Amino acid sequence: MMTQDALRVLGVAAAIAGLACVPFLLGDYGLSLAINIVSYTVLATAWSLFSGPTRYVSLATVAFFGIGAYTTAVFAETLAWPLVLLIAAGIGILVAGIVGLSTLRLSGVYFVIFTLGLAELVRQLVTWYEVNKTRTLGRYVFTDITAAQIYWQLLILAVLVFAAGFLIGRSRLGLALRAIGDDETVARHSGIDATQAKVALFVLSTVFMTLTGAIMAPRWTYIDPAIAFNPVISFTVLIMALLGGVHRLYGPVMGVVPLALLFEFLLARFPNHFSIMVGLVFILIVYAIPRGIVGLVEQTVRRPA
Repeated sequence: MMTQDALRVLGVAAAIAGLACVPFLLGDYGLSLAINIVSYTVLATAWSLFSGPTRYVSLATVAFFGIGAYTTAVFAETLAWPLVLLIAAGIGILVAGIVGLSTLRLSGVYFVIFTLGLAELVRQLVTWYEVNKTRTLGRYVFTDITAAQIYWQLLILAVLVFAAGFLIGRSRLGLALRAIGDDETVARHSGIDATQAKVALFVLSTVFMTLTGAIMAPRWTYIDPAIAFNPVISFTVLIMALLGGVHRLYGPVMGVVPLALLFEFLLARFPNHFSIMVGLVFILIVYAIPRGIVGLVEQTVRRPA
């Protein structure tokens, strides 16, 4: 008789196999929507890997997403695709390491403001370089990668980010990060190297964000700083993660799916008022569901007991 762990593994494998068949079952629009959902699943889960246990709210998602997208735009025509992804990951690690070592001593609103400023700084630096050095503001992305291949690569990335979260949650690093999130001062007095733990997880989470940007770049054909470093991406990821619930690894997915569908509808029907509606959704989520869908379900289940 199979154990519960073996049944879980089989169930996960069957779910992944079913998701891998999506490109064969959907048309162009359906596949485009599926790519959007999987990409935000990776971004929101990677965001919650760091911000969930540490309670550091980061708005730098789009900075690393844009770095990945521009890496593809620069190297996709001259280098093999695996090498492009490797370079993107390397640049993401370098930037995240520098940023983490210099800023993760901040906390609270100071860290939020810094990460928002970081995204804008990177966007302005890329804009300055493009205008003054290449004499152009945007780049065309020419690759042979199809929409189905983009979906499969993002699905692999989603599996990896969930596997990373699962392993970290059961490691000493995960325990240290939860202690830091509860009370960083107490954690330091307990012998935890808070800075090292935070930087390690920050770097890991940003690698997934950078690779997502690199994989998504061929979808656009043409990118410029306004597209690659659109701040709406950072806020959308934050909203999705908060709606689902960041205290569970699977929580962000619960927010990604309904909001991706809702935003698709709003963007098609109200393109000129989309940003306003995103802000209203954000306010509603924070006010009405502070612990997310997962927290609400858990609270409801516990109530009768």
